[in-house]
Amino acid sequence: MPLYLTLKKEGFKQIKTNGSAGFLFMEQTDFLKNEAKSKHKPLALRMAPKDLESFMGQGGIVGEGKLLRRLIESDSLRSVIFFGPPGSGKSALTRIIASKTKAYFQEANAVTVGIADIRKIIDSAKARLETTGKKTILMLDEIHHFNRSQQDALLPDVERGVVILIGITTENPFFYINAAIISRSTVFEFFSLNDEALLKIMESALADKENGLGNYNVKISDEAKKHLITNSNGDARKLLNALEIGVLSTKTDANGVRVFDIFVAQESLQKRAIVYDKSSDAHYDHVSAFIKSMRGSDPDASVYWLAKMLLAGEDPRFIARRIIICASEDVGMADPRALMFAVSALEAVKFVGMPEARIILSQAAIYVATAPKSNSTYLAIEKALNEVKNGKIRQVPNHLKDATLDGEKLGHGKGYKYPHDFKYHYVQQNYFPNPVELYVPSKEGYEGKLCERLFKLKQKANKS
Repeated sequence: MPLYLTLKKEGFKQIKTNGSAGFLFMEQTDFLKNEAKSKHKPLALRMAPKDLESFMGQGGIVGEGKLLRRLIESDSLRSVIFFGPPGSGKSALTRIIASKTKAYFQEANAVTVGIADIRKIIDSAKARLETTGKKTILMLDEIHHFNRSQQDALLPDVERGVVILIGITTENPFFYINAAIISRSTVFEFFSLNDEALLKIMESALADKENGLGNYNVKISDEAKKHLITNSNGDARKLLNALEIGVLSTKTDANGVRVFDIFVAQESLQKRAIVYDKSSDAHYDHVSAFIKSMRGSDPDASVYWLAKMLLAGEDPRFIARRIIICASEDVGMADPRALMFAVSALEAVKFVGMPEARIILSQAAIYVATAPKSNSTYLAIEKALNEVKNGKIRQVPNHLKDATLDGEKLGHGKGYKYPHDFKYHYVQQNYFPNPVELYVPSKEGYEGKLCERLFKLKQKANKS
């Protein structure tokens, strides 16, 4: 398309100067002012931070002196990818960038635009750059929804600097975004907001009379605050939506006060308050009930306590570690696969994350709960530790010592019988001076077979 047609189509105003035709770039509207202006818009949008000073969380990337902050403040941003969980501030930070930059800011959502739309945006950006020297920042939300060919359509113009790309995604960009785009962008990871940041956001919304809920006489209980923060799971948007619903739906009392208590908080989030404080006795009580249920071979109870801990916001990695301990201490040699299964579950939980990690934890807990049980390895190490501390002091016999280097000259290794040289790959010899029985195998599950094998080996060795 000829340049003048592109300019007219994309909103440039045609003017005449001294008889010559030209085009004047139309100024861009202020995103932040327009978004916060309407009281009909959601509280989360109205309370979006207006500058870096009011931006909560993500101090690791936009804190004082950090790279991204320096790029924003100097208006020298290059293509970036923002990825992280919902409500962690990705879009909010993008709009702060839009308000500070001298570049033209263009929004698009990968769900609703196609290659043709991207081409129009790029044509406009080229025309803008040629006629005014003004760069274009393209904020592409949910960029992971673009397929490979759509992403490839962006690549040449991102590389040439025709557009500065801000890709936003909740997915790991290294799995969903072309390596070529990744290599031409700086990737910044956003994390779920901590409780302190969420509390500040909530209090700011309750106090703000212009954009927040400051004109409502709200009395919110500490219990309600804690419930909203805990169950928002680090998502500021979810927190503010629940707060707004609760305030607007609560009638004033005789004193004109809107009482926002735990019951309002529960209804606002459609989530019951679970009595479980990770720093209190309830934390240890629930973990204890979970482990004892697995030890007691009760899969129903095990998965119930697991679900309660997860809903209360317990770290899934902590739960996975408890399953690993139970798999070794209480299942042990009765099913050695339980330990491998539990360790694999921990790695899978780290890789997958919530909410899908709940399925992995459920499978691991049920496996351990239904496995045959033996605590023989736990008892063995406890007896061994006690024997080392309080029993006879034993030295390593010469035939078991290392014979490498000069050890052989000292008689180290002399008289050692190599088990593989004997029938059944077994031979009786002194491995443990003044022996005491430490490992007493059970007859449960796989350990029963091991117990039988050891017994038969000793019988065969005695006969031969």
